Amino acid sequence: MLNQDCYILAVETSCDETSAAVVKNGTEVLSNLIASQIETHKAFGGVVPEVASRKHVESITLMLEEAVKQAGISPGQLSAVAVTEGPGLVGALLVGIMAAKSLAFALDKPLIGTHHIAGHIYANRLVGEIHYPCLALVVSGGHTELVHMEREGRFELIGRTRDDAVGEAYDKVARALGFPYPGGPHVDKLAMESDEAEELPRAWLEPDSYDFSFSGLKSAVLNAVNRHRMRGEEGFEAAIARGFQESVIDVVVEKAIRAVKSTRAVQLLLCGGVAANRGLRAALSQRCDKEGIPLSIPPLNYCTDNAAMIGAAAYLKWKNGEFSNLELKAEPSLSLESWSVKEG
Repeated sequence: MLNQDCYILAVETSCDETSAAVVKNGTEVLSNLIASQIETHKAFGGVVPEVASRKHVESITLMLEEAVKQAGISPGQLSAVAVTEGPGLVGALLVGIMAAKSLAFALDKPLIGTHHIAGHIYANRLVGEIHYPCLALVVSGGHTELVHMEREGRFELIGRTRDDAVGEAYDKVARALGFPYPGGPHVDKLAMESDEAEELPRAWLEPDSYDFSFSGLKSAVLNAVNRHRMRGEEGFEAAIARGFQESVIDVVVEKAIRAVKSTRAVQLLLCGGVAANRGLRAALSQRCDKEGIPLSIPPLNYCTDNAAMIGAAAYLKWKNGEFSNLELKAEPSLSLESWSVKEG
């Protein structure tokens, strides 16, 4: 089976992007369609799960057809159908899973349930080699994690957020500063343009901990905003944005570098939607250059949720012959470690 090219049709509907892609041999993206719902959810100040699910239903069938068409292959040439089974919003996940199961059954092709965070990590495989053992720094709307990988497809969580993830903290701070959803890019832009930074706390936690906590920082930002407004001051937003971003980056970068050294990883991977943050990309690149640590960062279009990354991760299971049955269910809290590829 591995002597032939593998074409995986991948589906991603874990949150508010509907995406379908065809990935060849886990590394070559033949098509990658993304339908964003940002404009729809902007009116509500965040993602409304029921609305997201309905939007997925409206577009998923046409996107699957178009993904195969743009890939330049016929449905019969597909090797497998992959879909995000978790984590994510249960209703949104179900739309993608039902579409993928129906297509896999109709075409008589294997079905591969795929972990969303494994997808973010293996988005790096779409742009270059991954060398093991490595460490992945996952920063997204719902996840901030440090993942050690001793070998391909084997995941060990050594650090995670205890409260807000980085992306959540960015959106909440953006809301406090008066920016619309999604707020992260607005805070990043304002921070990069500011010449001043408001001093804000760093949550290091225990000396040997690789965990993260951003709820205290978020509260400190809200207190600072209220203090400035009570004094009738204006134009403080940029300094707060920069102070907040510097606090986040200092902690995230330092813990990632320390984890690389302690695990003897030979490469650091940056993954997830917040990997598109310019401040974080620049700071991590500079620190890795200084420490002599090889760093991989996907281009912006592979940082946010997309189906190509799901196809890349699903290829790990394809190579190992690990397929899902048609009873596959949505798993909103699916464990990354449990999804690991089995020992050969």
